[in-house]
Amino acid sequence: MNTTLSAPSPKTPKRRGSTRRRAPSHIPPAQSQETHDAALHAIRNLLKGRTSYDAFPVSFRLIVLDTKLNVKKALQCLLLNGVVSAPLWNSEKSKFAGMLTVLDIIHLIQYYYDTANYEAAAADVETFRLESIRDIEKSLGVATPPMLAEHPNSTLYKAARVLIQTHARRLPLLDYDTETGHELIVSVLTQYRLLKFISINCTREIQQLHLSLRKLKIGTYVSSTPPPQNPENPETQNPYYPIATATLDTPVFDVVHMFSERAISAVPIIDQDGVVVNLYETVDVITLVRLGAYQSLDLTISEALNQRSPDFPGVVICTAGDSLGTLLELIKKRRVHRLVVVEGEEEEKKGGKKGRLLGIITLSDVLRYVIGEVGIGESVEEIAALSAAPGTPLSPDVIS
Repeated sequence: MNTTLSAPSPKTPKRRGSTRRRAPSHIPPAQSQETHDAALHAIRNLLKGRTSYDAFPVSFRLIVLDTKLNVKKALQCLLLNGVVSAPLWNSEKSKFAGMLTVLDIIHLIQYYYDTANYEAAAADVETFRLESIRDIEKSLGVATPPMLAEHPNSTLYKAARVLIQTHARRLPLLDYDTETGHELIVSVLTQYRLLKFISINCTREIQQLHLSLRKLKIGTYVSSTPPPQNPENPETQNPYYPIATATLDTPVFDVVHMFSERAISAVPIIDQDGVVVNLYETVDVITLVRLGAYQSLDLTISEALNQRSPDFPGVVICTAGDSLGTLLELIKKRRVHRLVVVEGEEEEKKGGKKGRLLGIITLSDVLRYVIGEVGIGESVEEIAALSAAPGTPLSPDVIS
């Protein structure tokens, strides 16, 4: 509505100016690509001025596994402590020996399933040591994870670049004993911890990240142009290509194969209409193995879900119209590792199906966008060499 302002009447006495302070406006700032980009720039600048130490929680525990430990005891240790990965330590050399992750156990499961019977697998896993896992990966033809580490004084921005370049989900932080010169495992920086640091310390900037996930192209989405049909390649017949999916009738081991082959940690479970009804994760498989239920890999997903822990937090879903800022706010409030993108009301109006699978967003996708792609031409070795340089300690302060 247009309002015309006129000069005051000369007969009207002039009113004294009010001394009351006007309340701040609640009108949201103008939403534009420029404000969005400025917020990203500010976040990156903050990370360049903070070290990995700054992302540590006030109190935390670190579980380190000796490479001589057998796999079954290692699994029990991880699950009883509510973690899904741990640094490995070579006690003979007093040296960091890499990371044990859920994907390593998935590779082990696939190896035994393909090469041995249940009884042999159950007996071997009792004595199989962590130091031999890399041999299993080589026999399966899967890539051996790189030996990466950062110094705790390295900047968070530098650590994030290493995570992006190497597609790693976690980065060990190593220091050295000044007396013995031996390595010390200080902590592990995860994608979740880094993004939560951003969500807590960049509140104003997050409010300016208003553009939709669809526009920003964050995540992997169902292709509108599937690949040419090839009867010998089942993937070309996947209507949700390139996203791996399963149904409640899919055998557990088929999903285990997806985990191992694609190096992914979760598969959406859909119904006949493509509506997401659940999510099956690598942790669900590990739980079955820890309980000794090797035969359970022949169960259907529906049957296996009945054995899932009752404290499963549920599937976190969003729509492509949600904003990046909303996603980061969610990470601040709860532990989130991935979001399943589904069709919402907007797609339903266009003839879609509400709740139908549209895409999946991982923390890797979010971090890659927030930090920005690593510079063109930079190799992993160059990034690792850069990150090996000691950082400058910050004076102790409080980050609100």
